[in-house]
Amino acid sequence: MKSTLKICLILGMLIMNQTEAQNKMRAREFGIPFEGKTGTFNAITDVSGVLVGYKTKITGSGKLETGKGPVRTGVTVILPKGISNDPVPAGWFCLNGDGEMTGTTVIDEYGFNYGPIGITNTNSVGVVRDAIGEWNIKHFSKGAFIDFSFGLPVVAETFDGILNDINGLHIKKEDVFEALDNAHS
Repeated sequence: MKSTLKICLILGMLIMNQTEAQNKMRAREFGIPFEGKTGTFNAITDVSGVLVGYKTKITGSGKLETGKGPVRTGVTVILPKGISNDPVPAGWFCLNGDGEMTGTTVIDEYGFNYGPIGITNTNSVGVVRDAIGEWNIKHFSKGAFIDFSFGLPVVAETFDGILNDINGLHIKKEDVFEALDNAHS
């Protein structure tokens, strides 16, 4: 009974948050001026050269069985300069004090990011980081003795454990490679 009540409360909060998000006014609607105008799709891919790829995994249903599902997760990759590990100015901020993110030290030290940025579930940050590094080496390595083609990958997490068998570690390197290889504007 208690677990059913908890689930109902959580679902209620998620629905309320979604409804609030849909009803919130955007900054321009409040009269806050921004130079320029929104792109065709009002999306990150409106920025010339930015590519985005993703892999969504949805399998199974019913009761949670760790390692089997249900699976409701994925990985998103953003390539700020397309297929390139050229540096782009970067900064980062932790909104809730609890988010896991790799690659922040190079951003702090140099103010740049090199190569793709990944977003995935909490327990898949490591595999996404490793896959982006491997993909960068494959695409950018010149085989030099000192070779930074792995680009110190930046990967951030979002918790999807309420929807997903997060401890099943369902995101694999192949999923990240697919997202990277299929990224588009």
